[in-house]
Amino acid sequence: MTRAPKGAEHPHTEILRTIYRDLTRLADFAADDIVLHRADRTAEDPRVRRGIRAVRAHEQALLRMTEYTLVMDVEQITANDHFGTVLGVLRAERPREISVPFCGLWRFVDGRIAEHWENASCGPAELRRLFTPPPSYWPLADAG
Repeated sequence: MTRAPKGAEHPHTEILRTIYRDLTRLADFAADDIVLHRADRTAEDPRVRRGIRAVRAHEQALLRMTEYTLVMDVEQITANDHFGTVLGVLRAERPREISVPFCGLWRFVDGRIAEHWENASCGPAELRRLFTPPPSYWPLADAG
């Protein structure tokens, strides 16, 4: 068991802080066979991503969908040898301005991230709507 000195943070806390500052760093700390449970999952469609390549693609897609305006404002991180939780607010300016409270749950094995559950305060349908660009105000703007 890893014991941080009194008043010191657990090493997994710093890993999570690093990831939430820069989502592209997830691969630096993840196991090759990481499992990600997306925030827009449902009982009918669990939307699980398996493996570092699939998880990296998911994170890159989130950044692209928000035109790289995605910010994860972390409010609290708690971690131990096995788990980490991160509370905060997901913010983006595009495709529309959003502000959604989140709770990320992380499972660690041998110091590497083995599993991650994304959780948002809104439901899957609302989350998808927030990440969908609004219709154009100019009727011909989308015409080629």
